[in-house]
Amino acid sequence: MAMKIRLARGGSKKRPFYRVVAADSRMPRDGRFIEKLGTYNPLLPKDSEERVKLDMERIQYWLNEGAQPTDRVSRFLEAAGVVAKKERANPKKAEPGKKAQERAEEKAAKAAEASEAAAEE
Repeated sequence: MAMKIRLARGGSKKRPFYRVVAADSRMPRDGRFIEKLGTYNPLLPKDSEERVKLDMERIQYWLNEGAQPTDRVSRFLEAAGVVAKKERANPKKAEPGKKAQERAEEKAAKAAEASEAAAEE
């Protein structure tokens, strides 16, 4: 049985609240789970201690049993120091789009012309 440690959504419309659960990977996101391991409330400020609550002993147990955390849960575990930090490389995400690059090139060309004109005077 392939186990996952993942988020199960609760809360009402536009007011998300998540439970961190250990579940069979074949079950639906909000469906049957084996054990509740914590909670995550994204509406609270990032520095709030109530935002992410995790039962570290049980999470460690499930990790030792072979459960794989999802990306969001692994970020919580990295912040808690339970799991080693993964290298995430998405260099294209930081690059501006084509039009923004064209505007930047035009702006640089105008600045170069202005500096040349100032140097001639």
